[in-house]
Amino acid sequence: MSSSETAPAPGAELLAIYDRALPQVYGYLRARTSTDAAAEDLASETFLAAIDALQRGAVPELSVAWLIRVARNKLVDQWRREEREERKRFRLLESSDDDEAGDETDERFERARVHVCLGDLGAHHRAALTLRYLDGLSVPDVADHLGRTVHATEALLVRARRAFRARYHEGIER
Repeated sequence: MSSSETAPAPGAELLAIYDRALPQVYGYLRARTSTDAAAEDLASETFLAAIDALQRGAVPELSVAWLIRVARNKLVDQWRREEREERKRFRLLESSDDDEAGDETDERFERARVHVCLGDLGAHHRAALTLRYLDGLSVPDVADHLGRTVHATEALLVRARRAFRARYHEGIER
């Protein structure tokens, strides 16, 4: 190539197959996700990752099949993130007296109850519990985020856990 010629843009190859690949990539993802929005987000992530890989020269052969593999990897990453989030949510319940093992339906029901109970709390309690148990921050870090002293945050967390448990158990007794 002479110095007057320019190399094609790294994404030009991708643009050439985009129209053909998008319905297949989206269809693959939509069949495996719960909402259109989730599939759309993952499809966007797939094509952004493809552009990045093209720019780095890390694409063995640009094809629809390769894009589907990228989409599969993005989907697995999403599932892993969701699994981590679910584990964090259940930490909030670990200190409660409920230690029943249930099937998958019971687990989904419990997760939904946790969300409802958190949503019913006041903003200060919800923020403290979310930062501490879902985000995994230490008490001093929670205090810093909330602009409180560590002692005041510990007291807030005690009250928030008590309010959460009361709301949680209230739902059981209904």
